[in-house]
Amino acid sequence: MNLERLGAMHQSRLSFMRTLMRCIMRERWQIEPSRIELDSQGYGSVIYRIKAPQGHYNFVVFSNQLTDEDRNDRVIATKWDLTMALVEGDVDDVYLEKLRLNVPKQEAGRVDARVFVLSRANRSTRNFDYVVDQLANGHQPDITQITRVGYLYRTTAVYGSGKLGMADWDKVSSTYGDFARPFAAEMFVCLMLRNFSLMQAEHIAYHRAPDTFVKMAPDIKRYFGIGNSTGLGMAPYLVNHPQLINRWIEMRELALARVRALGQINQRVRCNLDDLIDRCIRHTQETKTEDGWQTDNNRQILADLAGLAAYVSESLTTWDDLLLWSERNCSVQSQELLVSILLELYPELVDDLEEYHCTDEFLDLDPLMPLHRLKSIIETRYAWALNIDFGAEGARETCWYRSEEKMEPRLGSIADVNARKKQMALGVGCAVQKCYVQLCEYMADYPDHTTARFMVARPKMRGIVRRIQTMNKCTYGDIQANLLDRDMLPIHLLRCKLAFFGVSKFDPRSRLWVRNTMFQGAPLLEDIGKMFDDDWFMPLAPRQ
Repeated sequence: MNLERLGAMHQSRLSFMRTLMRCIMRERWQIEPSRIELDSQGYGSVIYRIKAPQGHYNFVVFSNQLTDEDRNDRVIATKWDLTMALVEGDVDDVYLEKLRLNVPKQEAGRVDARVFVLSRANRSTRNFDYVVDQLANGHQPDITQITRVGYLYRTTAVYGSGKLGMADWDKVSSTYGDFARPFAAEMFVCLMLRNFSLMQAEHIAYHRAPDTFVKMAPDIKRYFGIGNSTGLGMAPYLVNHPQLINRWIEMRELALARVRALGQINQRVRCNLDDLIDRCIRHTQETKTEDGWQTDNNRQILADLAGLAAYVSESLTTWDDLLLWSERNCSVQSQELLVSILLELYPELVDDLEEYHCTDEFLDLDPLMPLHRLKSIIETRYAWALNIDFGAEGARETCWYRSEEKMEPRLGSIADVNARKKQMALGVGCAVQKCYVQLCEYMADYPDHTTARFMVARPKMRGIVRRIQTMNKCTYGDIQANLLDRDMLPIHLLRCKLAFFGVSKFDPRSRLWVRNTMFQGAPLLEDIGKMFDDDWFMPLAPRQ
């Protein structure tokens, strides 16, 4: 639960995009456009009908003309190239008009509980126009050009779980099993956006030059993903849902434990391992970023992978030895990449764990717990928090607060009075240490009291005591870092959650937000029903 290690994680077989794609392909969902109302420039609306084993849904997308001046990836934007919604049941003309009046407004609009997810996206203008021109002129897009930006659109927000009037998670998970896994509906919307972007590009190219137009080659289509811009909005999630994060980490660690204990190393596994290491090298080489920090990380990963390949060729005997070698010789990012590689080798040991990523979330207070027991828990489980010097310069300088305009998290300074008034309770380590100090003071006078008596005397400690007692039942969950420190890198929080989603090609734009690519290399809608071997880990540019 070290913050840097969490921020070094990579996609894996248990990432939510991978598990969703396996589900769709295994159950053969029926997904097809039922209503296409686009003009020659690709503006208008499209409805996709989705038939899944436990329900039927509609994906509705609105495409509007947007000037370059209005195109903005930040959450403060008010206009977008595309807006979309995933809806329960059928969409008739009346409901379509209701969606048309509200979905394009995003936060300024309101939808009802038939809507599961609301999202929006902007074009990658140079890439989109280039692809349309190539197809219209009878040519396939050049792979080198696509490698620089592997998507036609990037989404800037994906909303669900009851926001803006949508169905809450309890309804989605309990009533509609098709989307009962964490973030399944949100990931599905991104998948549908990716497929619409490809269809729209071909639609525009055809209407521009029907005599010379050619369809995009399937292998090039699969290499296109959907871009994503992620900022501080998702960072607090990892702190506010510790039991869920504990479960996600637990499943990943259990998968690794299975591989270490049960994974046989034979010639087939060795060949697959060599192929995966080579794939990771090529994927990293194809990852483009202007960020110096990420560039250095990628260079180190390439050096580590070269060393890993040599070790595997000359000295591999057991997975334990390989992991211990990586801890001695590789960067944290390379160590975590090796974990993802090992999980990829044994789907029969890993894939069933995808069913266990949900958990009930209740922070229970045990009022009868003796105070000496509570003190012992803090001293053992939260030793990391007690070891932080919160009196040091800058140790409590960062202030997490919620923007009133967009209801999104922001990062400010504790010196800002307005920000401090709206401060979010993300400084778990600081709260634990404060609780411990007050607990020790109280126990000096009342050593035999219970937690209930301490709560009466110190009612403001109720929230952190509840968290301490509950998380003592978990192995993971609490991020062991000072999230209030001025030098803390929020991008580690973003990358951790994005790795669980399954994104690739991280491209930090600052310490506060990152661009990445989703569903690159994934099957297309037209691939549903065909043979599927789930082999799109670390996708590579097709060879021309």
